[in-house]
Amino acid sequence: MLMDVQLSVLPDGLRVISSAIPRVESVTMGIWIGVGSRYETDAMAGVSHFLEHLLFKGTKRRSAKQISMAIEGRGGYLNAFTQEESTCYYARVARDQMTLALDVLTDMYRSPRMAEEDIVKERGVIVEEIMMYRDQPQQVVQELLTDALWKGHSLGRPIIGSPESLAAMDRRRIDAFRCSAYVPANTVVAFAGKVEHGGCVRLVEQFFGGLQGRRLPPPPRVTARTRQAPLVLQGKDIEQTHLAMGVRIFGRHDKRRFALRILNTVLGENMSSRLFQVVREKHGLAYSVHSSFQLFEETGALVVSAGLDRKRTLKAVELILREIRRMKEKPVSPAEMKRARDYVVGQLRLGLESTTNQMLWVGDNMISYGKFLPPEDAIRNIQAVTAKDVQEVAESIFHEASTSIAMVAPETSDAMSRHLARLAAGL
Repeated sequence: MLMDVQLSVLPDGLRVISSAIPRVESVTMGIWIGVGSRYETDAMAGVSHFLEHLLFKGTKRRSAKQISMAIEGRGGYLNAFTQEESTCYYARVARDQMTLALDVLTDMYRSPRMAEEDIVKERGVIVEEIMMYRDQPQQVVQELLTDALWKGHSLGRPIIGSPESLAAMDRRRIDAFRCSAYVPANTVVAFAGKVEHGGCVRLVEQFFGGLQGRRLPPPPRVTARTRQAPLVLQGKDIEQTHLAMGVRIFGRHDKRRFALRILNTVLGENMSSRLFQVVREKHGLAYSVHSSFQLFEETGALVVSAGLDRKRTLKAVELILREIRRMKEKPVSPAEMKRARDYVVGQLRLGLESTTNQMLWVGDNMISYGKFLPPEDAIRNIQAVTAKDVQEVAESIFHEASTSIAMVAPETSDAMSRHLARLAAGL
């Protein structure tokens, strides 16, 4: 899939990237900032996400209602998200609303009102969001696993923060964080849709002119000395046992990431995967079982998640670990390799048919890699992955020392902990 992508770097360091799709009548644009939860101190945990909320509460020129009406009132869509290493504010609009949409996004970025009453109110909203997650065992178990994988590191904290850290934040501290991170050298403006690159650059120059600031220093790195907990169990009055098993792995720049993509597809990404077919279809031990992975600058994790029959939890864990060991011990068959390659390539091609996904692709490329990575290059790398490559990646990442297991269960015991430790030792 060829993308018509152009990149410009303005004198202040702000990057403008566009992907032209002449056949459509819409544009998706996003303002990306290279900051997220891993850049935060313990005392300011959750500030990136808090700030994302506050930017929608109004600016010096617009109320919260006027922000939403400016986009939604013209048939558009406005949203944002915060991750560990980036924050993005984006809008999808008809082509003739492009200037207005960028004006709104830039207004939020440059001149948030951050009134004291909004901070108090939104703090309460986010605390309720935290409480909602605490009532969801599938969310709780993921947070337990994240903490276990990167013990004592900012990557191990929830992106949303905690009630205690949020309570300690006032307007001065939140705005100081914004002023340090929301600067041109740390920002990418990405466009995809019916656009012309020169016009995009001129709009960005018009709305972002006069801003200054240096790019943020890199956050603390994960090293071999970063602690990892092998096992975390929590009892909760629920009907299922919720499992999250994670392996700490390499970062996003590692060439093995293409083989990892195939490995994850074979292991547990979809209904054709080994985990789904064995744990759910053959043995009926779970409704939901799947694997996924996430790569950061210098580290990452492959995670297996499942909601399990409370009476046969250990049997299910044994089956999951058996399939993981099989990835190490025996090459994937040619037929399974072809299905996995076709799935990954098909998902990539289907995803990039939308303006929003193309904007996310080019924006994330610039924030994560500092350059545009053509999807056809990714497809070539995926198609070049061999069964030997997949097996070698499995052998390199699946070890007891790099594995953490988190579980939220109706009942926990020392005997269960010992049994899980024995099963993990088999890796």
